[in-house]
Amino acid sequence: MGKGGGCVPSKKKQPPVAEESPPQPTPESEESIQEPPFTVTKLKIFIVFYSMYGHVEGLAKRLKQGVDAVEGVEGVLYRVPETLSIEVLNQMKALPKDETIPVISPDELPAADGVLFGFPTRYGSMAAQMKAFFDSTGSLWQGQKLAGKPAGFFVSTGTQGGGQETTAWTAITQLAHQGMLFVPIGYTFGPGMFSLDSIRGGSPYGAGVFAGDGSREPSETELALAEHQGKYMAAIVKRLAKS
Repeated sequence: MGKGGGCVPSKKKQPPVAEESPPQPTPESEESIQEPPFTVTKLKIFIVFYSMYGHVEGLAKRLKQGVDAVEGVEGVLYRVPETLSIEVLNQMKALPKDETIPVISPDELPAADGVLFGFPTRYGSMAAQMKAFFDSTGSLWQGQKLAGKPAGFFVSTGTQGGGQETTAWTAITQLAHQGMLFVPIGYTFGPGMFSLDSIRGGSPYGAGVFAGDGSREPSETELALAEHQGKYMAAIVKRLAKS
């Protein structure tokens, strides 16, 4: 025992206490904390049409090419329900339907960011099949589920005086009652709108084709106008989505 009768604390340095290092992630835990892959949702433009002899369908498919060419936008083809029996269609020598293109129901329309409606003319206005489809959208009108959505038209007529413009005029009433925004193409197609080198359907209201007696196929100029309309509509929808 030393002086003072007490124990003298040891002056030896105590060994440092090792700090606990954080647990290292195992390959399994790394997988569990990985973020899901980032997916980009494209804006969708529904291309909804009725075609008896394939002319409107040809425009619709070219419209889709135009829509798909715009980044971030996708065109989706739909047919409206047929109202005629197979017996009547056979007598009219109508072409078989493209079964790869689904039939749309009115309840699917609100999912679109924009809509392009295509139809042949019947005495200057839309075919009964398309009118029947519009007539079935009463619940959408009641809930204003289509209000503010941009929409446009493309048409087919038998002759040069058959309604390339009036068919679109008379269809605008459908959009007005739904509160939709009519998007015409104007003269944005440039020189192609003024070309007189060949017979050409289409107008400032939208793309168009002359079917004649049903045997005439759409010309490349008519198809190019349809593709332009698809691109133009996609750009408008994209611009509205950003606002």
